[in-house]
Amino acid sequence: MMGDGVMQILAKLIQLADQVIKLAGDAPTSRQECLELKAKTERLAALLRQAARADLYERPAHRIMLDTELVLEKALALASKCRAHGLMRRVFAIIPTTAFAKMSTQLDNSIADVSWLLCVSTAAADDDQLNGLPPIAQNEPILFLIWGHIATLHTGSLDARSDSAAALASLARDNLHYAKLIIQEDGVGYLLRLVKEGLADGQENAARALGLLGRDPEGVNSMLHAGVCSALTKLLKDGGPMRAQAAAAWAVAELAANHPACQDLFAQNNVIRLLVGHLAFETVEEHSRYSIIPSSKATSIHSVVLATTPNNKPPNSYTTKPEDRSSNPFPKPNAQSQIHSVIQSTIASAKSSKHAAATANGAVPSWKPHVSSGFGTKGREAEDPATKAEMKAMAAMALWQLAKNNPSICKSITESRALLCFAVLLEKGSGDVRYYSAMSIMEIARVAEHNPDLRHSAFKPTSPAAKAVVDQLLRIADKGVFDDLLIPSITALGCLSKTFRATETRIIGPLVRLLDEREAIVSREAVIALTKFVCKENFLRVEHSKAIIEAGGAKHLVQLVYFGEQLQTEALILLCYISLNVPESEDLAQAGVPAVLAWASKQGHLVQDSRVDSSLPEARGRMELYQSRGSR
Repeated sequence: MMGDGVMQILAKLIQLADQVIKLAGDAPTSRQECLELKAKTERLAALLRQAARADLYERPAHRIMLDTELVLEKALALASKCRAHGLMRRVFAIIPTTAFAKMSTQLDNSIADVSWLLCVSTAAADDDQLNGLPPIAQNEPILFLIWGHIATLHTGSLDARSDSAAALASLARDNLHYAKLIIQEDGVGYLLRLVKEGLADGQENAARALGLLGRDPEGVNSMLHAGVCSALTKLLKDGGPMRAQAAAAWAVAELAANHPACQDLFAQNNVIRLLVGHLAFETVEEHSRYSIIPSSKATSIHSVVLATTPNNKPPNSYTTKPEDRSSNPFPKPNAQSQIHSVIQSTIASAKSSKHAAATANGAVPSWKPHVSSGFGTKGREAEDPATKAEMKAMAAMALWQLAKNNPSICKSITESRALLCFAVLLEKGSGDVRYYSAMSIMEIARVAEHNPDLRHSAFKPTSPAAKAVVDQLLRIADKGVFDDLLIPSITALGCLSKTFRATETRIIGPLVRLLDEREAIVSREAVIALTKFVCKENFLRVEHSKAIIEAGGAKHLVQLVYFGEQLQTEALILLCYISLNVPESEDLAQAGVPAVLAWASKQGHLVQDSRVDSSLPEARGRMELYQSRGSR
């Protein structure tokens, strides 16, 4: 902990102290004051020799030693004046009466500073000797408070280290400047050691502190060099206390959110697989590389599916009508849910021939689950439900932040069980885990929108997991309740617009109905999503445009262009695309689209937008051309 620089300063200080002791002890004048000076210097010298044998915390040690050096140099000068010989020298070396009092105070302060340094640098930090701060801390009390806690992380017991980690987390949460100081004062390394060595509370507090320190973008680089990614990943893997692992997942999310460079480093440490494993625990279970079954009543549900589905094929939930789904969005206690059907379809397509043969004959497989999620599950079932829910929520949150603008990580997520887990949690989860699941799906969909390889592999129409995800997004949009799930669901559906077939028209209706939503942000997201269905980049834009018209979207868009305020521009762009795609539509004419296009072309604030300027004249011209032909 202590470097060579501090050792060199200590050696110099001990020499200075010995010189002061010798001169003060032999001084012929101001005898009483010099003896007091000698006594205090002897106490300081003893402490300095003790410090030379200790493993000091270098950051405060360097500052304290420099201040102590100045004090000893002044003491040496004062003692030298007391050794002056001859009358004239004594006259010119007159010592003010306050000089010794001032020097005595300075020596007391140095003694207190070095004593505090020894205390925080040794196991004595466990005791109650850290009440108050050393004199040197008068100008920067927070800095010395941070030093004290970091030193406790180095020398204290596990309980004391846990308390100090919690205190540092509180400081970092309150003020970004404090977070910077903790990083600068070498706190990260000792927090990482506590993550590896601590008990449940210590690991949790250290992980939370690291996540809060990650809010300082400039300091994250030093955290990465210190090994924060591997330490948090190891905690997620080792099967430790679940609340500590939840804190680790939260820290992963914070670091990835504030420093995108962390994403690939975490991925290299296989954190995706571990997070998905936590997400899948008691959601779906992985019993081989491919087979996935629900965690409860897997055998009976599987038997029901095989017994009620022709040719042992699960029902195609992707083509379920919206009204059927909305009338009973949640299954009855004894009913077969759509999610279970999807899970079973994954089983049917992936099980080995041995297990397939056994189930085809109505036999229950005798093999026991073998969890290959990369971390131990022993004792996890005994965790309380709130902790399990927190773990799932933090795992989903971490996957959300890791997926942002990162195609390779999105591919890793979608090649795992994650999409199926998200679908199940959207249907059956509650609270934060549903929100973070929706946000994760939204981020993956955003990346897939501009990445054809990811879009084709993760969201192909025949994928059971993709079908399950779309079903849940559509259910949320169809329900239309303005909550935390609605906006990310709308956004995700829009980003996936290129994945839907021409026959898949059930997506359009719920989005069109949201155009009439009282909340402007919902209508805006619905407009943006529908625009992605009908823009020039979408191969099925004509079919989707017709579906929007059939769902009554034209009249809503006309109203939004006229009275939508913040929505005017986005609604006009969508209306222009529809007019370009199906200019011959009578429904557009009856809804007053030609008139609204003509009106919009005269509105300066609308035509100033480059997107409007590039599409409005052409849309208006085509509408006039086709509508005039139809009127003949």
